[in-house]
Amino acid sequence: MAKTPHILICDDDPVIHESLGLYLKAERFAFSSAYDGEQALQMVERDQPDLIILDLMMPKITGTEVCREIRRSSNVPIIMLTAKGEEIDRVLGLELGADDYIVKPFSPREVLARIKAVLRRLGEKNPEGRSVLRFEGLEISIDNYQVKVKGENIPCTPKEVEILHLLASHPGQVMNREQILSQVWGYDYFGDTRTVDTHIKRIRQKITHDGAAWGLITVYGVGYKFEVFH
Repeated sequence: MAKTPHILICDDDPVIHESLGLYLKAERFAFSSAYDGEQALQMVERDQPDLIILDLMMPKITGTEVCREIRRSSNVPIIMLTAKGEEIDRVLGLELGADDYIVKPFSPREVLARIKAVLRRLGEKNPEGRSVLRFEGLEISIDNYQVKVKGENIPCTPKEVEILHLLASHPGQVMNREQILSQVWGYDYFGDTRTVDTHIKRIRQKITHDGAAWGLITVYGVGYKFEVFH
């Protein structure tokens, strides 16, 4: 029998817990509640949830700090909740390794759809059958979310690894932002596609070096591709 997914809701607003809890119960998800950042970290350690809903503006320890701390040791999916207009914090959250964000006020039905999409994506096996990709001086492992350049481990967020692995799985093929969002985030994304640009920029900063035989190339007006130079 399949394990019931456990969702940790981290928000200081009891109404959020109540509304999301009703929908999660209806779908037979297990869930627990944390009302501040300190409690959230304790419950992540104790409960080992399958997915975390995390508000950016948490008391005691902020959502971004909670996200940063979780990412030191875990790739558990994180969906961030952000107030309308908090674009800088939202982008920071994604850069720290959040898998998705939802702007308040939101529909609990939308949150549930996002949760299902992220869990479904994680449950799907790698269709390429190539969990580790190797190029000259570059190794990308999707199994342990590890990137190595010239044998050295490069710290990357889960989304950075997934984007790099996706593009490197199809050398020379141009993918637009919507394709990347759909395949990496696991659903038809209707939000701001600039998050792809932010991730690509950070990946380049981390892996690019002089004399590299490969690179992430911008195809203006279209999207991005991983190119191997001959």
